[in-house]
Amino acid sequence: MTQEQKQALAGVRVIDASSIIAGPIVCQILGDYGADVIKLEHPTRGDGLRGHGRSHDGVPLWWKEVARNKRTIGLDLGKPAGAEVLLRLIEDADVLVENFRPGTLERWGIGPERLHEVNPGLVVLRLTGFGQTGPYASRAGFGTLAEAMSGFANLTGEADGPPTLPSFGLADSICALAGASAVLMALRHREVGGGPGQVIDLSILEPMMMAVGPSPAAYYHAGVIETRHGNRSTNNAPRNTYRTKDGSWVAVSTSAQRIAERVLRMVGHPEVIDEPWFASGRGRAEHVDLLDGYVGDWIAARDRDEVMNAFVAAEAAIAPVYDARDLIEDEHVRATGMLVEVPDDDLGRVLMHNVLWRMSETPGRIRFTGRRLGEFTDEVLIGELGLDPSHIAALRAEGVVA
Repeated sequence: MTQEQKQALAGVRVIDASSIIAGPIVCQILGDYGADVIKLEHPTRGDGLRGHGRSHDGVPLWWKEVARNKRTIGLDLGKPAGAEVLLRLIEDADVLVENFRPGTLERWGIGPERLHEVNPGLVVLRLTGFGQTGPYASRAGFGTLAEAMSGFANLTGEADGPPTLPSFGLADSICALAGASAVLMALRHREVGGGPGQVIDLSILEPMMMAVGPSPAAYYHAGVIETRHGNRSTNNAPRNTYRTKDGSWVAVSTSAQRIAERVLRMVGHPEVIDEPWFASGRGRAEHVDLLDGYVGDWIAARDRDEVMNAFVAAEAAIAPVYDARDLIEDEHVRATGMLVEVPDDDLGRVLMHNVLWRMSETPGRIRFTGRRLGEFTDEVLIGELGLDPSHIAALRAEGVVA
């Protein structure tokens, strides 16, 4: 078998008609495991992600990663001629991913009903902020709003500080993982169960709500509204970030009872282990000031390397608080290939995250980095769909394709 044949999604064709940020990551994941991803961008503006994040020598670095393994086509779906090209594209496609506001595809004459007339087996993933139905369906929706509404911001930050939002696309990334799973379920239903294609309605809000946890149940059943606790947890203790003697920070977790016992023995306070309240995470959380004091004082008296070595020797759970430089230099990240350098036409080589999981029989791989706008238009539309070159030239002149 060739490398291409060994990939889990080889032979699956995905049309990526999405932008910032969840949809493109869904298609990145599918492409990493062998799917042929055709990325649609506006022919003059390009994809909005090209302008997100830092650039090097004028080259957008995030685009190089999120658009990897995708063949780029410039196509204006809002114009009838562009919509017609999409219908040709989906004739042999397996998946379409889009994140326009509800009703947009329908207004352009390419809603799911029309798409399924052309290709009954097509899986259509529709990603929006609030879903296709409900009072908020027509609102603009982004990950920031999901992070606010899900309860995440309300639970994040210091107790006396404001609600805190992440400085990165947390909700979008969680939604992308859910979206990739949903697509694979729909493909499984189609291919093994003999069912038709289907429409997947996925909001950014719901996966984020799940990630935040059962706080709605706590309120519904017990009338409890959870509040901010900084880096502490209401479920166990000690759990916090602690500063070392040399000014570094480390994070400690004691979610498992045996780990909590090892930590307190190591810091010189084995007597608390026999306290009745120490036997549960909730009980330890009720004595967090005491436990945090013991652990924090012990760590503050030692440099980071000494702290790390002691915790590892005691088989207790600890990690350094890293910045990007630390992450790149970490021996475990290097040894396991979590970050890889990939050849690139513009920059020579680009460092990026590797594929998300390792598979023994059908490993994913990065075939190429994000490409220029419209780089594959002729290859796909003329070479594979057989559209007339003069027709494509006319559409290009009209600004329908790039």
